[in-house]
Amino acid sequence: MQCSLCNSESVVFLKYNGSHLCEKHFTKFFQKRVNLEFRSELKIRDPIRLGVALSGGKDSSVALFETHRIFGKRRDVEIVAVTIDEGIKSYRPETIKAAQSLTRKLGVEHRILKIEDNFHTTMDVVSEGGKLAPCSYCGVFRRKLINSAGIDDDLDYMVTGLNLDDTVQSMMMNIARGDITRMGRMGPHNTAKEGLVPRLQPLRKISEKEVMLYAILQGVEFSHAVCPYADRAIRNEFRESIDKWEERSPGTKYSILNSFDKIKALIPSEQEEKMGKCRICGSPTPGDICKSCSFEQELKTWT
Repeated sequence: MQCSLCNSESVVFLKYNGSHLCEKHFTKFFQKRVNLEFRSELKIRDPIRLGVALSGGKDSSVALFETHRIFGKRRDVEIVAVTIDEGIKSYRPETIKAAQSLTRKLGVEHRILKIEDNFHTTMDVVSEGGKLAPCSYCGVFRRKLINSAGIDDDLDYMVTGLNLDDTVQSMMMNIARGDITRMGRMGPHNTAKEGLVPRLQPLRKISEKEVMLYAILQGVEFSHAVCPYADRAIRNEFRESIDKWEERSPGTKYSILNSFDKIKALIPSEQEEKMGKCRICGSPTPGDICKSCSFEQELKTWT
């Protein structure tokens, strides 16, 4: 099939806008959206340090690749990649290897933090006896460590690789739970709160399939490994439903995202949680004990 914008061969058909794009025009379309998203989320007035949460998978690897493409040559921006080792022996070593290879290629500083060193357990251990699905514990521990790395390294922002699919799934999960407060907390964040590193999401308007295609076309090295515990996550059920809606009505994911952005802007400030400090670790939390410390105490009862 021919590209809708030139005579070159198409590499992708985008159902939501009806266009066939060749490699050149798809790349331009992809990068333009990332540029615009960064511009809307980030205003650089002074020298800054940008963290990038790097798992070694396609999304986070593309997020780092794009962050480096845009800011890598700027003297007023430093980039630091942060990887969390959850302690999943059949999965994480391969992804760390891919992450290390990419950071070396780009010349980006790379930090690796282990859940075992900070929470005295691994996800392999948690998977054997936790009350909840491993993803519930893993997500909380990873977010805590990524934020801690940001604080320790004086990072001004943390870039994440959340794509359109991830973002819409999270939105629908919060709606299903009736969790307005958590909806208001979702990134991207324009302002910093004490003890929390604001998150940037340059891929939030780009689908997972487009991120994959871009990574392949640009030669971005990433791991294809899949977490062995991913099939236990309730997120999978939301993913399947949303994908069916998108198949029947292309553009549904964008409509959900646009609706959410409008709703988020209307959430009154009084809905925002008043943050105190965890009495155990001192991290910001709306309660007496933060979720990660609560989980850590729970795990001590059976490990």
